[in-house]
Amino acid sequence: MSLDKITQVSGRAVHVPGDDIDTDQIIPARFMRCVTFDGLGEFLFHDARFGPNKESKNHPLDRPEHKGATIVISGDNFGCGSSREHAPQALHKFGIRAVIAGNFAEIFFGNATTLGIPCVSVAKEDREKLVATIQANPNVELTVDIVAQRVRYGDNEVPCSIREAARKALTEGQWDPIGQLIEGRDAVAKLAAALPY
Repeated sequence: MSLDKITQVSGRAVHVPGDDIDTDQIIPARFMRCVTFDGLGEFLFHDARFGPNKESKNHPLDRPEHKGATIVISGDNFGCGSSREHAPQALHKFGIRAVIAGNFAEIFFGNATTLGIPCVSVAKEDREKLVATIQANPNVELTVDIVAQRVRYGDNEVPCSIREAARKALTEGQWDPIGQLIEGRDAVAKLAAALPY
């Protein structure tokens, strides 16, 4: 079984506004007491979405028009703060398959890439166009084209960028090092058996 080659991600988008959205906002630390990452999706942006009595704060993720959105559009320095891999895991478990922002914190970007979540940088004025489009029509489909480094919507498109190493890993199906290791276990066992020690 080889890893999927991720050349583009298409789907509806949701705007989660703000710069410097850190990993504690994405997944508060108190929800990280888990053996596996299963179930983390329900706690995505928990404190921004829910009050102390679990009442809804009408967060964009919870609005009916954005139900099922698979692409997040946000601000600058997305994923900053602590290095917790639970943050991209929570996004993935919620159903998010791509993130569009101004730029990304280094460790978050790497952790997201190893889950097959492309994180693409888009200029502020172009993000504003995307946000205006989905606000006018939440059902519009965006396509994040990693090969061409464009975000397409309807008859329009804006440029995006992604670090070359990540672009190559995603488009060549080499984005999950653990998956690659498991896939190559027979070769690893053969090499280990041939070692003289």
